[in-house]
Amino acid sequence: MSEVFIPTDPYALEKELRHTQALMQLEQKEDLEQFKIKNAKASIAERQQRGLTWYPVTVTKEDIGFGGKVLLELERPAGQQGLHLFQVGKNASLFGNVPGRSATDRPTLSGVITSVRRNKLLLATTKEDLPDWVLDGGKLGIDLTFDEVSYREMDYALGKVMGAYGDRLAELRDVLLGAKEARFREEKASDLFYPSPLNDSQLAAVRHVMAAQDVAIIHGPPGTGKTTTLVQVILETIRRERRVLVCAPSNTAVDLLTEKLAERGVNVIRMGNPSRVSDLLLEHTLDAQVMAHKSYNEMRSMRQTADQYREMAGKYVRNFGYEEQQQRKHLKEEARMLFQQADDLERYITEDLLEQVQVITCTLVGASNRNIRHLTYETVFIDEAAQALEPGCWIPIAKAKRVVLAGDHHQLPPTVKSEKAARDGLRETLFEKCIKRQPETARMLTVQYRMHEQIMEFSSEQFYEGQLEAHATVRHADLPDYDLRFAPDLPVEFLDTAGFGFQEITIPESRSTANPEEADLLLKRLAQLLEPYDQADHEEDLLTIGVIAPYRAQINYLKDAIEENDELNGLMAHRMLSVGTVDSFQGQERDIIAISLTRSNNHGEIGFLSDIRRMNVGMTRARRKLLLVGDSSTLSSNPFFKSLLEYVERIGGYRTAWELQD
Repeated sequence: MSEVFIPTDPYALEKELRHTQALMQLEQKEDLEQFKIKNAKASIAERQQRGLTWYPVTVTKEDIGFGGKVLLELERPAGQQGLHLFQVGKNASLFGNVPGRSATDRPTLSGVITSVRRNKLLLATTKEDLPDWVLDGGKLGIDLTFDEVSYREMDYALGKVMGAYGDRLAELRDVLLGAKEARFREEKASDLFYPSPLNDSQLAAVRHVMAAQDVAIIHGPPGTGKTTTLVQVILETIRRERRVLVCAPSNTAVDLLTEKLAERGVNVIRMGNPSRVSDLLLEHTLDAQVMAHKSYNEMRSMRQTADQYREMAGKYVRNFGYEEQQQRKHLKEEARMLFQQADDLERYITEDLLEQVQVITCTLVGASNRNIRHLTYETVFIDEAAQALEPGCWIPIAKAKRVVLAGDHHQLPPTVKSEKAARDGLRETLFEKCIKRQPETARMLTVQYRMHEQIMEFSSEQFYEGQLEAHATVRHADLPDYDLRFAPDLPVEFLDTAGFGFQEITIPESRSTANPEEADLLLKRLAQLLEPYDQADHEEDLLTIGVIAPYRAQINYLKDAIEENDELNGLMAHRMLSVGTVDSFQGQERDIIAISLTRSNNHGEIGFLSDIRRMNVGMTRARRKLLLVGDSSTLSSNPFFKSLLEYVERIGGYRTAWELQD
């Protein structure tokens, strides 16, 4: 058995957690500063474009919500269906766009978003009566305000973890941070109930999780079927346990798991606001489940009657006689009581649904949602745990008796806005700490179903101790295997621009870097590769292409250049070709991935290309062809890129840009 990390200082874990808490406060401060700078000078149109504002909005309904506070339904024009960042639980502020007043001087009304549906949202305000400017017919808009809720919940969870003593949370903390050995029952193959098409390494991971008494980790390298394995584990677990919690740091990951579980017939409720609007997903949201409940019509009828009473009370506003005042008071009281009864019934419906559910899914912060914050679980699952900030993970873990983490710490780390916090350790996740300090808690999936073995091999050697193997269905799946008209070609190709004088250009305003000549070369080679392709012959399985660059300036140049190329622009119009950073391709795959490495200078400076986890993600998005274009003389100053160049030479994939010249 591997040696467990045991801190010699009895206060080591408390010091470590206090340090994490201090880093989180730094991050919050930096996040708030960036939010203020970004939004102070931004116009309404710019904020709309960033997804932070709806404007104009109209008040389509007014209700009394929990605690007698006003609940507003707001609607934006149907034509404004662009992407936005509004979601349940976020703080927002209704504003009046009063002519002659500056952005900082506008009247505002704060609240929390309680529902979002396409062009409508509900805002639970902080007031019991609406201010006049909301009702006077002026133009209204709604802004997202700084998200303090997430930071508050993370801070609260960290406090709980530090203060835990002699209870289950204290034990889980000690196991996850390596101060106490993780315990496992004997693994038995016969224990598994669900017949499944899993491979041996996936089955071993399922058995390992079922045997874990405290903590288990599913380590899923690219293309190895982590989600499939995790769903299988959840199915096995709900056979033995009444109700489990499944979380992830991103809405997209939560949505995917919810859909997969629903497809397998699991009774699942998705808390919060899904980012994907599929019918299957919407059907499993708490709102939809409440509406399908047998007591919903009774609750709706109460609210409608209460609305009528409140409207009637409004008719007495301009009559000031004693009797009218008493009648108004009586009607308002009746409305308030009916709203209260409707709220009580809604609480009963929600509790009834949560009592029967098998799986609750939500984001990490969503685990503190007011409808479920009182619940505890035998097992809590956290997917994408290697992309989650540690304080966020403690929110659901504080409600668990057992924890299962899934992810890959050799892919993208969490986003940290404060450079100091990142440097001092905030980027190190709980997943990483646990897998390093207690390696026996993890099982790695070893068979990948995505890429040609030569695309996989370098990543396997560099990050996964050479343990990955390509499944027979993809082992030799290159471009000619997809369509015989493609010339026999190398699955991995490095096009070297060294000696060509393709120097990088730094854009001072954005501190970004571009290399136009390298971008042109990449597109030229891509067009050459695609020459034999005829999409008319592949209606069912169109070829997909991803173009990746590490810098925004290079991406912008590539997009402009593609627009001027009829063939490539046509592919982009059909959504077969997409251009973006590594982050935008996380969790995705393409038949062809072309990467412009961009950096080319005389000092061997490669900037954040040295974040090799990003390169691992970029390269492993490719299924059939990986094309890399870069300057070997600049890149080889870094050991990782030196190894990459040696690997490409070894498999015969090295070419110089001279070979492409006419």
